[in-house]
Amino acid sequence: MALTNTQYASVMRTFDDLRSLNNRILDNRYEEIKALSPKLEEIDNKVIEISLEAAKAKINKSSNDSSDIDNILDSKLKKLEQDKRDLLISLGKPANYLDEIYNCPKCHDTGFIGQQKCSCFKKIAIDLVYRDSNLKNIIKDENFDTFTYKWYDDTVIDPRFKTTARKNMEKVYGIVRKFVSNFDKEFTNLLITGNTGVGKTFLTNCIAKELLDSSHSVIYLTAIEFFESFESRDFNKDRDNVVDTQYFLDADLLIIDDLGTENSNSYTNSRLFYIINERSIRKKPMIISANLEINEIGDRYSERVFSRLLSSYKLLGLFGQDIRILKRNNH
Repeated sequence: MALTNTQYASVMRTFDDLRSLNNRILDNRYEEIKALSPKLEEIDNKVIEISLEAAKAKINKSSNDSSDIDNILDSKLKKLEQDKRDLLISLGKPANYLDEIYNCPKCHDTGFIGQQKCSCFKKIAIDLVYRDSNLKNIIKDENFDTFTYKWYDDTVIDPRFKTTARKNMEKVYGIVRKFVSNFDKEFTNLLITGNTGVGKTFLTNCIAKELLDSSHSVIYLTAIEFFESFESRDFNKDRDNVVDTQYFLDADLLIIDDLGTENSNSYTNSRLFYIINERSIRKKPMIISANLEINEIGDRYSERVFSRLLSSYKLLGLFGQDIRILKRNNH
């Protein structure tokens, strides 16, 4: 199911608001420059005069002469446009200060390129449907600015990882920061494993905030929410709340948290493989977190899911004490 009528109208209002805001900014700029120099209005009046003269000349001339008229018009208008840019520069403004303002230069803030939805339309739709309900409040408290190593012990070496929880987290932290900084340059998937309370969800929220702040679209869902979305669509469950799972493919980043908490069966295995495979083909990154060890993931999911995870995901294992318990005991 696509956006509801209400949601679609909300997206289109967003574009209306963007265009209105940018038009007001442009109007204010025009009035600012007009107050600084009367030459601006003179240039614009000349543009109007030339355009009217050309229109009249076209009506009176034969079609064979129309190309000459177009060339003369184009030459005069280009000269006036350069005069305007020279004027702006002389007033200490950028040469494009009075150009049309668009948040999205591809669709000019309409949401559509021809009959096709622009990528910015999809981003706004994703934000509308998922961001506010799943991430907005969480990432206020869980982000890189609030991250700390204080909860990770640096005295006991874990025999599995052959390092301490602190040093391991320092390594993982460096990897996820690199994931963010290279997000638009490198295609990377992350599989974050570890017991409850060791910081898996906190890290994914840190990543989500950085990418949302840089205008990327992010969908965050628990594993249960993720599979329920497909069930709603495929089996007509809870029809009022059916979501468009196409956005799971379109989002710049898809995060599935707490994989393994859902009831695993052949259906959930097929849906998980579908998303992993399709996003891999499209070079769209995913982050999956699980309270399972890697061998438990192999036992729980189909061979092709497990194989794809091992071959296409960077494995980040976390360990340590349950931070939530440490925080409670600290108060």
